[in-house]
Amino acid sequence: MFKYVNSVLLESGCLTNYLLRQKVFKSSSAAQKPKVCVVGSGPAGFYVSQQLIKAYPKIEVDLFERLPVPFGLVRFGVAPDHPEVKNVINTFTKTAKSGRLRFVGNVNLGTDIILSELREAYHAVVLTYGAEQDREFGIPGEELPDVLSARRFVGWYNGLPVDSNLKVNLDIETAVVFGNGNVAIDVARILLTPVDALKNTDITEHSLAVLSQSRLKKVIMVGRRGPLNVAFTIKEIREMLKLPQCKTVMDPASFEGIREVIEGLPRPRRRLMELITQAALNPPPESWANATRVFEPLFFRSPIEFLKSLRSNRLSGVNIVVNELSGDRAVPTGVVESLECGLALRSIGYKGIKAGKDIPFDDEKGTVLNKNGQAEGLKGVYCCGWVATGPSGVILTTMNNSFEVGHAIAQHMETGLVDISVNKPGYEAISHILGDKGIQTVSFSDWEKIDEEEKRRGKEIGKPREKIVSVEEMLSIAAR
Repeated sequence: MFKYVNSVLLESGCLTNYLLRQKVFKSSSAAQKPKVCVVGSGPAGFYVSQQLIKAYPKIEVDLFERLPVPFGLVRFGVAPDHPEVKNVINTFTKTAKSGRLRFVGNVNLGTDIILSELREAYHAVVLTYGAEQDREFGIPGEELPDVLSARRFVGWYNGLPVDSNLKVNLDIETAVVFGNGNVAIDVARILLTPVDALKNTDITEHSLAVLSQSRLKKVIMVGRRGPLNVAFTIKEIREMLKLPQCKTVMDPASFEGIREVIEGLPRPRRRLMELITQAALNPPPESWANATRVFEPLFFRSPIEFLKSLRSNRLSGVNIVVNELSGDRAVPTGVVESLECGLALRSIGYKGIKAGKDIPFDDEKGTVLNKNGQAEGLKGVYCCGWVATGPSGVILTTMNNSFEVGHAIAQHMETGLVDISVNKPGYEAISHILGDKGIQTVSFSDWEKIDEEEKRRGKEIGKPREKIVSVEEMLSIAAR
């Protein structure tokens, strides 16, 4: 029986749910299999599921997802001109169709189900729902309509339903991107790439229409520290240096003294520094002679105010302060400069959200409070991926973290820290809760209907797929 009847009744407000779950327990088989639920079907969710399935041949893993479609950041975060990165979807699909994992889409933790219900139904719960909240500067003018989140801009061109109606004004000549990680470069590259090079990707048609009318000539990428502190990878900057019809311009003064320290850097960092230093200090390639667009990484700068046009409520520019380094910290010098721009994109990091009052959470970092993936104070609750570590690293980083957490859960099952001898109803109990609330769930075979329809629509216009951006339309197709 459920041990906390009163609290469940208070939280769910549904006596029917409780009685149904009582019935589920009475009908449970004595032969107990380990039952685990994973919340979030991005890379972290699939990788931890793979590790658990590998460790326990008889384990039952249920993978819950807020949207009707799986794959999270791989689907909605990877740039459309990087299709090779999305090949990991093939591996995830094999896992989903192995018969040992149940995908349950269109289920939102915190509203449709709550953590306490999942803990009663499963031996272990793994939170992998990522980071979906932006960090902000908190400076004047940040509320202007042309100051956008880079995360939302990525969602806009990648078909994330919540961002499909984002208003992006490209009837401008200059955009500024704040941040110097891979997302910042992705955003700059999409803005500066000739539209013809994007037409055959899975970029959304609504964003392609806006990009095709763009008057943009320059993207300035602003970092608060220097070249030695950049967070992007060598692959990303190499693509920018080779971008057709675009030249990369950097201030040589920002690279003073860097050649003297390059040799002492670890090899990956050394190669990156050699590449950008050469680009900054050596004569430009002949291919840049006829460039019509400019990419300008600007270092040692931080925004202090976004400026509003006197004629409208639109962005006209940004005031930035010049920084100097004190150790590894960027310290304002008091010298202020102004940049004219009509669009500003903020790419300074993300935070996870607290999907329920019973989740131990660090509101400042935006992560579940945990030690090596085990949630503080909640036996049998784990986390991995960005909601556990914060938004850093690439898909490989997430894979390694998720494998480690999956291995730890398997060990805890072996040693009894997670007691798998206790009867747990698993999805049978949760399905009653969702059914009582009228939640339409989406299975992996239902997702495949959506997948087929997207590919069909894409084929008609010469693309690998045209993503459906309406949740209601996704659910309608899934129900066919």
